[in-house]
Amino acid sequence: MMCMEITVNKSYSCEGLGLREIPDELPATTEILDFSFNVIPSLQNSTFSALKSLLYLDLTRCQISWVYEGAFHSNKQLKVIVLTGNLLMFLSDTAFTGLQSLRQLVLTQTGITSMSFIPMTNLDSLDTLNLGSNHISSLQLPPNFPTRNLKYLDFQMNNIRAIAAADVRVLQKTSNITLIFKGNDITYIEPGAFQSHFYSLDFGGCADIPEVLAGIQNSTAQTLWLGTFHGVGKEAHISPNVLQGLCNVSVKDLYLQLRHFKNLNADTFQCLTKLRKLDLTQTYISALPAGISGMNSLAELVLNANTFKHLCNISSASFPSLTHLHIKGNSQVLQLGSGCLEKLAKLQHLDLSKSHIESFNCCNKALSGLSSLRYLNLSHNIQLHLQDMLITDGANLELLDLAFTPLHINTEQGPFRNLHLLQVLNLSSSHIDTSIQHLFQGLENLMLLDLSQNNFESGIMPKDKLFQQLSNLEVLILSSCELTAIGSQAFHSLEKLRHVDLSHNKLIAFSTDAFSNLKSIYLNFAHNRIHVVPRDQLASLSGHCVINLSYNPLDCTCSNIGLITWYKQNLDKIEDPEGTRCSEPKLLAGAQLATISLSCGINTAGVIVVVLAILSCGVIFIWGARYFKLNYQQI
Repeated sequence: MMCMEITVNKSYSCEGLGLREIPDELPATTEILDFSFNVIPSLQNSTFSALKSLLYLDLTRCQISWVYEGAFHSNKQLKVIVLTGNLLMFLSDTAFTGLQSLRQLVLTQTGITSMSFIPMTNLDSLDTLNLGSNHISSLQLPPNFPTRNLKYLDFQMNNIRAIAAADVRVLQKTSNITLIFKGNDITYIEPGAFQSHFYSLDFGGCADIPEVLAGIQNSTAQTLWLGTFHGVGKEAHISPNVLQGLCNVSVKDLYLQLRHFKNLNADTFQCLTKLRKLDLTQTYISALPAGISGMNSLAELVLNANTFKHLCNISSASFPSLTHLHIKGNSQVLQLGSGCLEKLAKLQHLDLSKSHIESFNCCNKALSGLSSLRYLNLSHNIQLHLQDMLITDGANLELLDLAFTPLHINTEQGPFRNLHLLQVLNLSSSHIDTSIQHLFQGLENLMLLDLSQNNFESGIMPKDKLFQQLSNLEVLILSSCELTAIGSQAFHSLEKLRHVDLSHNKLIAFSTDAFSNLKSIYLNFAHNRIHVVPRDQLASLSGHCVINLSYNPLDCTCSNIGLITWYKQNLDKIEDPEGTRCSEPKLLAGAQLATISLSCGINTAGVIVVVLAILSCGVIFIWGARYFKLNYQQI
């Protein structure tokens, strides 16, 4: 079995071919080699000697147990080595000799129990070392541990329980490093063991948060992960004093997912005043205390998957600088109330999706004061009734997502008429009344409109004024709308339209008459009921047009010769040729359209009939001429 060439003379995949050696056929110019899931028990100094141009080498699960002296001595340009899933029994002290350019070394699931097992010689260029899912119980990083360029060090899912200052002192030479201890049951860190500037510190799943905070005191980090994850045996409770150690740590972004807050009060937040982002996803919170103060720097608050009953329960006035607020997947019915967010004048991004919201007068009062809002997600809720404009203060809104939320519109003017800057509107599966002529009033800057899974009267897209004001629309999605026909010139007002998705409908005709701009357009008619496409409907497609006719019951007889001929001549304009197949006649059913050859000229019998007809006409003409001449002479 041969390796697959991905890029000529440079990139090859030999994955899972059962090979026991590097194929001689691989050129010396090979730069990327995926040799995973083969069998190569040991690496010798001759194993890769012929591949001097290697930059990336993947040896995942190759049953490697032994790595001998100078195994990579010829690969001076090699930047990445992946040894995941090999049970390493021996690594020579000079195993990595010659690797002058090595940047990433991946040793996950290799059975390593001690850091002393890894030879550190010639790893000075290393920026990523991944040691996850091993059996390391003690760090004891050696003095020659490569720290000069190190940016990412991963110890997740090991057996580390205690960390002494001497074990990690060498890391004080690093700056802006990402250090991961996720999944280790750490119960003790010597106070002040980590005193450096980190980009990210991840202690996810560690039960004893006070011990962790004591160990990282006087350090700084852009991101600190103290959350946990499903399947951890111990209860991850947080009482008000648990986070006190954060007063001695400088952190910008704090993640506390799946921690269980008990007796939540204002004191819980007293050491969080310098945060830029706080993630409290699924922390069993039903309300934030009203007395929180000093959090003027907080720009992003994540409250997903909690149990709020009312939007006012989040005490938004305590976070006046918020630009991003996420309350997604609330497990209780979330009441919007009135003016609960009006103090958030800087809010730009609001996500209230999947929160069981039902509003009978949405959403002016609930979202008042949000004059800076640019992104609003109300998708996957129960239902919204719009009596007037959706949001009066939403003049700066650029993206509005109402997908899978039933909308009941009862207004004489368009509910989005003040959203003049809106660029993206998702109304997928919103049960919206598409017969409302003023539905898209005011949306002159809209670029993408998703109306998929909505229905049109009688299943017909008529020539009407529904899209008349959408002069800048570029993308229109009408998939799964039960459409049976499209009116002539239905989209002629959309002169900038370049992407139309009409897939999964019941259309029996492919027509380009409905579109005005056919120079560079994408038309998706997949999964419809189209049998025949007239040649004249295709002739106008020019430039960079692309069409998708896959999974239609296409007729592959002479009645459809126009499509078949055009198709073969314009394969660069076809999307999914694999799925574009014949349905009729039965002899050709399932055959790809590109493989069909039809002879639709006049056959031999037809030629004989035509010749006989011409001869007969000639005989009649001659006889008639003679008869006329004789009669004329007699006169």
